[in-house]
Amino acid sequence: MRIEARLAELGLTLPEPMRPPKDVDLPFPQVRVHGGRAFVSGHGPLTPEGTLAGPFGKVGDQVSQEQAYEAAKSTGLAILSSLRRELGDLDRITAWLRVFGMVNAAPGFTATPAVVNGFSHLILRLWGPEAGSHARSAIGVAELPFALPVEIEAEVAFA
Repeated sequence: MRIEARLAELGLTLPEPMRPPKDVDLPFPQVRVHGGRAFVSGHGPLTPEGTLAGPFGKVGDQVSQEQAYEAAKSTGLAILSSLRRELGDLDRITAWLRVFGMVNAAPGFTATPAVVNGFSHLILRLWGPEAGSHARSAIGVAELPFALPVEIEAEVAFA
């Protein structure tokens, strides 16, 4: 439980499982395990109770870059919560392989890598540079579901 101890040291807690908005059907798993890899579906920031967390809207307009960075960090906690439920123990993760971050960007907002750094910095603090280092993309998109400021998917290796 090394990773969970590190989360506690940092004063961070994992949210409850995502509770989608009423009348929203999500007919896919949050984490799909195949062989020694876990493929994480797109996640957004969650409240501790598992509901979608604000602020909502476009980064560079309704949402500041700093708020979006924190939303990416919160999204990381949501992903960790899903991985813990699927794998039973976050210490089973041996490597973060790939991260794909999408930012709900206002026209002209190009600091998407700085936003998704909220996620990457969290993972690197928890796993260190050896296991936490990951290939990554951080793109701006015209819209995201539910007006989320950021959505992130990932792929990890586990034992």
